[in-house]
Amino acid sequence: MSKRRKELAHLFGTVGPDQNDQTGGSAAATPAEPAKARSSEEPEARNSPVRAPSGAVRAMGLSLGGLSDASRRADELEKELARAERVHEIDPGLIDPSPWRDRMSDAEDGDPDFDALAASIASVGQQVPVLLRPHPEKPSRYQVAFGHRRVHAAQRHGLSVRAVVKPLADAELILAQGKENAERRDLSFIERAFFAEAIIAAGFDRATAMQALGIDKTEISRLLSVANTVPRRFAVAIGPAPKVGRPRWLALGELLQKKGAVEKAEDEIGRDRFLAADSDARFSLLSDRISGNASRRKSETRRIAGSDGVAIGTLSVQGDSARLALPGAAASGFADYLADCLPELAARFREEREGR
Repeated sequence: MSKRRKELAHLFGTVGPDQNDQTGGSAAATPAEPAKARSSEEPEARNSPVRAPSGAVRAMGLSLGGLSDASRRADELEKELARAERVHEIDPGLIDPSPWRDRMSDAEDGDPDFDALAASIASVGQQVPVLLRPHPEKPSRYQVAFGHRRVHAAQRHGLSVRAVVKPLADAELILAQGKENAERRDLSFIERAFFAEAIIAAGFDRATAMQALGIDKTEISRLLSVANTVPRRFAVAIGPAPKVGRPRWLALGELLQKKGAVEKAEDEIGRDRFLAADSDARFSLLSDRISGNASRRKSETRRIAGSDGVAIGTLSVQGDSARLALPGAAASGFADYLADCLPELAARFREEREGR
């Protein structure tokens, strides 16, 4: 059986791996195959006319065959990485992230797992190399295929990065990146949504995005629907929000379609309470602000301390209202001073907001 016939037969499930030519390439008899899997060189029957595969079938075979080859290549790359062949020491300043973003930010601040990884690398060094490819446009630079967190950890401590360097096609890099996410640290829903959108926007088909994320047609449609509904700037401001799933992101997208919603959202993401909150809390703050639920939230109290750690006051926020309370010791003369400074502080605040 010719190589091309085998690939088409495997793609359409008509011949198993153990049914390939077993006579060293001789024309041994093989089980009959459906017409759409036959080579254009073999008649369907002795007296039947030759039927060549249709253009659509041929295109499908080429596309799926290429994707299958890229997937196998990603597996091979990971096996080679495990063997740690030809490991190089690379300056972290020469390493760029993948051009297809999957994380909402490069920083891993606040992630205890990452902090532990960074501490381990600082203490005993990087044990497992990362996979890089030469930058396709910038000589002497590299792009990460997988190992982003190890690269960030090395960058944090100013250490060189141990890496295997391989020339990778774009599809191979995307599949390797998806394999890292699936096997090491899952992306949140919104990160997966914008990663899928980035792959499609780069000109790849949905099959490649599905392969990279390990999902089916239904899930890719759900991810893209959210990515097309929620403006990226608000998603990035919120962050990965690991506890927030598709229904709540879709609901936020619908809220943002309401009149005046974008203006409220823009105001909210610049507020101190929003910037000080964790990612899941930022989602709730933005959603509540747009929906009007913010006025029904319980009061949030924030302790304010000086550089010496001594309490200056407490700030209580409920809905869009805020109240600043000053302890007796700090209030002696300080309250009047603060009241006198408020007009100047308010003017400076407006200038900074408008100049952003």
